[in-house]
Amino acid sequence: MDIQAEISRLFVYPIKSCAGIALQEAVLTETGLDLDRAWMVVDEHGEFVSQRELPRMALIRPQLKTFEMILRAPGMLALHVAIDAVEKPATVRVWSDTCAAYDMGDTAAQWFSDFLGSKLRLVRFDPEHLRPSSAKWTQGIAAQTQFADGFALLVTSEASLADLNQRLGSAGHAEVGMERFRPNLVLRGVEAFDEDRLDVLHIATAGEAAQLGLVKPCARCPIPNIDPLTALSSPEVGDTLQGYRQNSLMNGAITFGMNAIVRTGVDQTLRVGQAVQADYVFG
Repeated sequence: MDIQAEISRLFVYPIKSCAGIALQEAVLTETGLDLDRAWMVVDEHGEFVSQRELPRMALIRPQLKTFEMILRAPGMLALHVAIDAVEKPATVRVWSDTCAAYDMGDTAAQWFSDFLGSKLRLVRFDPEHLRPSSAKWTQGIAAQTQFADGFALLVTSEASLADLNQRLGSAGHAEVGMERFRPNLVLRGVEAFDEDRLDVLHIATAGEAAQLGLVKPCARCPIPNIDPLTALSSPEVGDTLQGYRQNSLMNGAITFGMNAIVRTGVDQTLRVGQAVQADYVFG
């Protein structure tokens, strides 16, 4: 194998576009890490909302317990959401996909509406619903996701962030944390942006080796400009990336990180510190 690396950080984002949770371990499912983007906030028409329109979503912090998810936000009482209970069926849209879901009830709807200032509801992905990733990018492999933008996982590296922070520092800007880029797996032991050039990540789990295919560069919207601690946006992150991260595969869009699909290893546990091997796409 060309690359010998390790998992340095793992994150899940139970509610699409709300804060993530750093974990030491997570179970791999067909749609990514367990409970990742299992919930989503929608408007009155069932269309998803995100930090793009509502940056204060960054301030909503979930905590996962055995049977419930506890949500906290500034100025709000904690909201307790049962992990294995839903209320009524719903039909929602995320980007161009129409998905079967379950509404999480009026109490949750009121909580999100009060904090974010518009009429919203919380929904849970229907696990019986199949939402395939784009076969154009998966090379025909059948791959599934829940409410993520389009793929099961997002992979970045410590070196890529260090490279960006060096450029930000040289321009007199403050460094930023990896949380802005919302990855699921962060790699240690690769060069900056090596993840762009790798094929399949082979992760040594306690059971069957997990194989994650890196299939599509992640085009970045303005969300990395949003400070996850304040929900305030400033342009220096995007402006800096614009200078050196335009990707011809994505029609010149800025990219940072790689979208990945699950090829093998469903039900295996990924852990911080696990060894990762990979080959470069072009040898």
